[in-house]
Amino acid sequence: MTEPTDADNDLAQTSRRRFLHGGVAIGGTALAGGLVGRGDALAAEGDNLPPNVPEWMRVPGDPMGSQPYGTPSPFEKNVVKNISKNLPQYLSASGRTPLQDLDGIITPNGLFYERHHGGVPTIDPAQHRLMLHGLVDRPMVFTMDDIRRFPSQSRIHFLECSGNPVYKKPYGKTASDLVGLLSCAEWTGVSLKLVLQEAGLQPGAKWVVAEGADAAALTRSIPIEKCLDDAMLVYSQNGERLRPQQGYPLRLLLPGFEGNMNVKWLRRLHVTAEPAYSREETSKYTDLMPDGSAREFTFYMEAKSIITRPSGGQRLAAKGFHEITGIAWSGHGKIRQVDVSVDGGENWQQAQLQEPILTRALTRFRLPWHWDGSPAVIQSRAIDETGYVQPTLAELLAVRGDNSFYHNNAIWPWHVAADGEVTNAANA
Repeated sequence: MTEPTDADNDLAQTSRRRFLHGGVAIGGTALAGGLVGRGDALAAEGDNLPPNVPEWMRVPGDPMGSQPYGTPSPFEKNVVKNISKNLPQYLSASGRTPLQDLDGIITPNGLFYERHHGGVPTIDPAQHRLMLHGLVDRPMVFTMDDIRRFPSQSRIHFLECSGNPVYKKPYGKTASDLVGLLSCAEWTGVSLKLVLQEAGLQPGAKWVVAEGADAAALTRSIPIEKCLDDAMLVYSQNGERLRPQQGYPLRLLLPGFEGNMNVKWLRRLHVTAEPAYSREETSKYTDLMPDGSAREFTFYMEAKSIITRPSGGQRLAAKGFHEITGIAWSGHGKIRQVDVSVDGGENWQQAQLQEPILTRALTRFRLPWHWDGSPAVIQSRAIDETGYVQPTLAELLAVRGDNSFYHNNAIWPWHVAADGEVTNAANA
């Protein structure tokens, strides 16, 4: 390729200015406020802009096979799990999904939130076994090959930690800080009902106690009704085998139930007449009420939503048209409606729900917004198919008090300053 001369470069710069100014002229009126006057600024940014031939077109790219497992663009290197530097990440650890950086409803496997209590075990699937015993006619031990011989199914569902976020003032800068212990995936596995039927349930079988193969031997009790409904034994996530952090080679999936109950590294199912009252369902994952009583076995994650763009840590570049978008979800079924307010909850507008709208899965919502440049408080509220409406934090605290730690599904407002900076309005 012949190197361009100085005259060629001058001509290209002149052509680019004409091209950019022309592009502004034909731009839609909704975007004009953000584009007018940018032509000269863009022209000064470098020689890779139109109509020049950018540098990446002048040489061949990386050949196929240089990275056998695909990786994101190096320009997306900051889109990673949000791991707190203020909490010790040893045995009991967590990593949050960067919700504000994602589109759609599916969470990539590498960004799926983590929460574990005894570290992540390295398990050889050839040596892993699932024991099924208790109130069954035929106690059984399954290999992974045995599990995969059952008819498979794939379904899209969210998972959420019930401590997402804590009560009282929901501190946090970004959407990830607030509700990043939430992700959604397509799960592949087998129906738990089918496996239980293979063993034969006996009269009196009311609970199934699930145990994980991690160092904590995390144990949770699941009501038999859920086990015979939509519960799954899953071995794949978003088309590939589970990652170790997500329970490889086998985990329990209980759509709509709090994340802790979806036991990872599943090794044992004990069918019983009573719950186990394990550590994770007595001293943990219970809610102390204002009258001194405690809510236990709350199970379901209630309707919730959050705006992810614009949201904390982001900045609006200019006045004019912006799209407000976010996600909504409910453990009780499908999202029926999402309302958005741009004036701190004084008035609400119904947002558009993006297909697909699935049961117990994330649903994305969108609302066009013309920002006039003045300070604003934006927020969303979800309504699920049962008619339940996502409450404000004040409404939630009035019912449950501030001793509780789990199942905070309150509305989270964002403050948009006159300079476009977006912050957590609850921290104001």
